[in-house]
Amino acid sequence: MIVEIVLGTLLLVESYVIWNLMKKTETLETWIENFTEAIEYVQSELKKIDATGHFESDDEVGAIFEQIKTTTNELQQFKGEELDAS
Repeated sequence: MIVEIVLGTLLLVESYVIWNLMKKTETLETWIENFTEAIEYVQSELKKIDATGHFESDDEVGAIFEQIKTTTNELQQFKGEELDAS
């Protein structure tokens, strides 16, 4: 009788732990998807802004613009995909 109670309690605890971890994993996956979409949006906006290449060619603005592009490319690598350096 005591063995059944212990096993039943253990089953309930394990079920809760699994459910809790699954819930946290789903929340993290949703956050990563949203973050990835934001990075992709920034990448596309940067390409639209500098479609003519004026920002990249300017010395001061070009340096900052290049840093922004490098940072977004580094963030994109967390997603598991590498973008071209352009």
